[in-house]
Amino acid sequence: MTAGSITVAETPLVRYLLARADDALILGHRLSEWCGHAPMMEEDMALANIGLDLIGQARALYGYAAEVEGAGNDEDRYAYLRDVRQYRNLLLVERPNGDFAHTIVRQLFYSAFADPYWRAMTGSADPTLAAIAAKSEKESAYHLRHAAEWVIRLGDGTEESHDRAQAAVEELWPYTGEWYEPDEGERALIAQGIAVDPESLRETWSRTVAEILAEGTLAVPPAGWAQRGGRDGRHSEHLGHLLSELQALQRTYPGAKW
Repeated sequence: MTAGSITVAETPLVRYLLARADDALILGHRLSEWCGHAPMMEEDMALANIGLDLIGQARALYGYAAEVEGAGNDEDRYAYLRDVRQYRNLLLVERPNGDFAHTIVRQLFYSAFADPYWRAMTGSADPTLAAIAAKSEKESAYHLRHAAEWVIRLGDGTEESHDRAQAAVEELWPYTGEWYEPDEGERALIAQGIAVDPESLRETWSRTVAEILAEGTLAVPPAGWAQRGGRDGRHSEHLGHLLSELQALQRTYPGAKW
């Protein structure tokens, strides 16, 4: 017998926590796909460790969401027993790894937002969220530095590495506006001082990314139409394939433990 999907009582805070946890879980899983395939052993370990950091963030957020919801769910049930439309992650993080340049540019775009976001969230009126943010910010600062160093190296490297990095920048750029669009519930949390207004981070993200791309001799794409829908559960086909792998064990053997 396979396991069915759970239901979740999504209050504004629960939804907010799940969205950030889903971002971290899905990107962490994507990075885990590089294990044994990175261009060098040192980078294989670095990507694995960044993935573990993100999964640790997801666990903390899922755990707090379970406490807030109070419906008997836990981190495993949130991760393994929700349908694809119940996931609230950004479309950016579910994008396939592609080549190494594509993975690194995706990491740069995400980390350039996550780093100032978690730093700002250390001042949250919710003490549990503030504590999670304090730990996550230290990790995201390293993630950003690591991605930036690689983007510069690839962009200012060989003709091929430059072209691959520029292609990744242009392909992923339309996915970088989604985090600036809070829903009604998130706006209420912002008003209460629990959440950070993402619009207040736009200038920091833009400046950080522009400086790194310029140092790597890479061009910033022109502003244009932005992809959206992940926060509302409208995902690309890639997330369904990812979840079929991520959830296979729990769906096939309900309640299985290591």
